[in-house]
Parts: sequence; C-alpha cells; structure tokens
Amino acid sequence: MDQSKSLDEGKSAKGKKKGGRDNLPKVPKELLDKYARSENGVKVKRSATDKKLSGNLKRLQHQTDEAVASAARTEALLPEEVGFLVAEGMEKTYKFSQQEIRENVDLNTSAKNFELKLDQFGPYKIDYTRNGKFLVIAGRKGHLASFDWQKGRLAFEIHLKETLRDVCYLHNETMLAVAQKKHVYVYDKTGAELHSMRKHIDVERLEFLPYHFLLASVGNSGYLRYQDTSTGAFVAELRTKLGRCEVMAQNPYNAVMNLGHSNGVVTMWAPSVQTPLVKMLCHRGPVKAVAVDKGGYYMATAGLDAQLKIWDVRTFKPVHEYFTPTPAETLSISHTGLLAVGYGPHVAIWKDAFKTKQKSPYMTHFIPSQSVTRARFCPFEDVLGISHTGGFSSLIVPGAGEPNFDALEANPYETAKQRKEREVRQLLDKLQPDMITLNPDFIGGVERSAGEMQKEERKIAFEANHAKEGTAYTPFAKKRGKASKLKRYLNGQSNVIDGKREALREKLETERKEREMAKKREEQRKKMGKDAEEVDVFQRFANNKRKRV
Repeated sequence: MDQSKSLDEGKSAKGKKKGGRDNLPKVPKELLDKYARSENGVKVKRSATDKKLSGNLKRLQHQTDEAVASAARTEALLPEEVGFLVAEGMEKTYKFSQQEIRENVDLNTSAKNFELKLDQFGPYKIDYTRNGKFLVIAGRKGHLASFDWQKGRLAFEIHLKETLRDVCYLHNETMLAVAQKKHVYVYDKTGAELHSMRKHIDVERLEFLPYHFLLASVGNSGYLRYQDTSTGAFVAELRTKLGRCEVMAQNPYNAVMNLGHSNGVVTMWAPSVQTPLVKMLCHRGPVKAVAVDKGGYYMATAGLDAQLKIWDVRTFKPVHEYFTPTPAETLSISHTGLLAVGYGPHVAIWKDAFKTKQKSPYMTHFIPSQSVTRARFCPFEDVLGISHTGGFSSLIVPGAGEPNFDALEANPYETAKQRKEREVRQLLDKLQPDMITLNPDFIGGVERSAGEMQKEERKIAFEANHAKEGTAYTPFAKKRGKASKLKRYLNGQSNVIDGKREALREKLETERKEREMAKKREEQRKKMGKDAEEVDVFQRFANNKRKRV
C-alpha cells in the first residue's frame, strides 16, 4: 500500500510539474485571469472521452497556461517608469547643473557624463546605434572614430584626410556610412573600406531606414537618393527641384523622409513617387533642423527666422510656436518625448512640448566658446550626446530613455551571437521600398462604403465639376470586361505584323497539314486491309526516292 501510494504521489507530482497553474511562477491571480482564455473571468475547461484527443487538449491547455504566465510575468516584471527631475519649493529644474546631477546619482550613471576635447578636427557629427551601445564621431577635417562608449572600448580610429560632412550607422555597429568630400563610403567595424557609392555625389545628410535596409542621402545637387545596403542595388533618385538641401530627418513611424529647404518649405518623400507627398510652408526663412517623434504624430522644425514650431503631422497644422535667441542648428526627440534644441553654445531640453505650450525648459546646458552642431538622445539611456566645434559632450538627462525595451527590436545587452541572429531575422523581415507611404495602415485596405453611397459621391463630384455648364448628371452602369486593358491591347495588336507571329503561324499550318496526311494514310490502310503494309512500304520507297532526287 505504501509503495502504490508513493507511486500515485509521484504521478500527481509529475503531472503538476508538467503543466498547469500550480507550477507557474507566483504571479497575481488578477494578471493570470487578465490574459487567460476565459468567459467572464471563468476559465474554459476542455475534456474528451477519446484518449488521443484528450491528450492533445491537455497539451494545448499546457501551452496556453505557459503563454498566460509568460504574458503575466512580462507585465509584472516591467513596472519601470520614467523618472524625471523634481524641483522642490522655489527651485527650477533648468538650474540644475551636470555637476550637481553627477554628485547625486549612482556611479554607473555618473560615468555616463563625460567630455571629449577634440578641438583640432572639428566641428563634429555623431550617431548612435539603434540599441545605444556604440557611438561614432566624425570631424569635419577627417577624424573618424567608433567605440563602445559605455565600456570605453575603441573599435577603430582613423584619419581620412578628407572633408567629412555626415556619418550614420547602418543596421548595426559592424557597418557605417560616411559622407565624404565627393562620394559616400561604407566602412566596417575595423575601419576598413567596404564600398564606395559613386552615385551619391556632394552629400550633406545621411539617414538609414532599418526596416527597409535603405540608405538615403541628400546634398548640394538637390537629389534625394536611395540605395539598398543589403543587395547594393540603387533604388531611386528623386529630384527635389528646390536646390541645395542639408536638412533631412526620417519619420520612424512610416519611413517617410522629411527634407528642409532654403525657401522655408518642408517636403515629405517616398522612393516610389517622383514628386513630394506633402509640401508644407513652415518658416519665412531657410529651414535649419527637422525632427519627428517616435510615434509619427508630431514634427519639430527650426528656421533661420529664429522660430521653433511644433506641427501635428496628421493635420499638417502648427500646434505651438517658440522663439529662440539665435536660430537653432539641431533638434532631437527622445523615446519619452523630450525635445532637445541646440542653438549657439546652448542646449535646451523641453518636457511635454507637444502637449501644452511650455513657459520654461526642463533642462539647459551651456558649452562656453563652442557652437553646437548636433544633439542626439541615446536610445534606452538617460543620456544626450552633443557634438560641437570642440569635440563631444555626454549629458545626463533624467527621464530621456525608454525604461522597458523590446529585446527583439533593439537589445542594449545583446551578445555577438544575438547580433548575428537578429541581423538574419531583419533580412528575412525586410520591407520593400514600395511599402513606404504616409499611412502604412492603408496598404491592403478595402472600400467598405455601400454602392448607393458611392453613386451619391459620384453625383456630388460631377455637379461640383460641371456647376457652370449646368449639365445634368446621368448615372451609368459599369460594363465589366468590355473595356479592359487586355481587350484594348489585343485590339491594338490585330493589324501589327510580327515576324515571330508569322513564323508561329507557318509552323502551326505545317503541323495541321501533317496531321491531315496522317489521317488520310490511316483511312487508306483501313480500306486496303491486308495490303496496308505493302502500300506503306511503297509509300516510304517513293518518299525516299523523291528525297534523293
């Protein structure tokens, strides 16, 4: 009895270990019920008399329980919230200096505040990788360096002895593109030159589209060019017709490129369309900087008229307007919605600038005797990188980084193996350039309006277009297939003489005659009966004799 009892206990323990909620991690029951397949909070049970079906149902239920627990654990283990600076009493957050912040944070965070004094080869341009681990700096006079800025490990440092106008990472830190004096060059993580893009001439700005593997460039020629970095194919060359352009930013939501021009216009482009999707008059002077938030809802623009404007991309209308003491040179928007504005030696960081009009900035920083050229928020870190004429500065900005990241999207802690796997996965999931549109959800949409509503819309449109003529609207019924493109093509080809077509007709006519001769021979064979073989022999003899002659 004891042995059988112990076996029964072992079976029950094994069953509990295999699946069910009893073996799941301790997660609040509310979260489990939230993600469980249930009706009014009651879990649906499955049972069957068939053993095979019952086993399959139990296995399916076990997988469901694991998925529920995984979803609940994800929500329970990611309660991180963004932490901002909070002022007490009469204090103002924009008066807190970097030294005071560094003294009141932990050692790891304080190490992220540093400066690189490089006053010989500036001004500099910078770029971060998508996971925020690596940083590249490019000096105007030829200095190029890439390194893991968190660990202080230098990947490479070279001097190209040529003018460098811009730099950007490609899909990861192993490849980066540099806009040099005449062309665009691609380098690997050791500083070796991989490729020279000869079609990209006099480039001022570079942007990389990670989901499409496209490198976009624009410069003095006024052409927007796209090149596929995975295949090397040249995708598109779009003429802006607005002259020299040195301001470009991509919309992370729909991959549309926003260009700022010298006449105060901002244009939006897609590689599949030769004309701009949208043209907006944003400033009364040349546009100096453009930035779009992560969700694609708002766009910030700065012009030479010393104005900073916030635009709603959905309606293409201004939301808020600000004045800057001097025209802003660079704009950057963090994952949490902070807006960094660089003008002269100053950097101002605005909080909730898209929701309500702010009276004072969230934080400010002053770099004496320098001019800010670019500001970029580091992904997933409370860090703002600033490049200027004297080198590079890394600032601590509490609340700038996204605390809960998706490891399958961009993993700040990825290993070399994970990086290789992610690269293969990205190539398999690569999107085509034709899918870049203002509204990416529009692809595959279906017109759901009723037929009567469509007829009414046609009537209103006809009356609006023929209001002066006074022509009455007469509805017409569509004749499907009567005027199709194939029908029109075939009608146009009826009188065309084609050599291939004539040769095919002769071949078909010859085959038809051979079939008729064979049919006649078969009929003669049936009539003559036994003498059919002799007739066939004489026929072959006559044919051979005719061939010899």
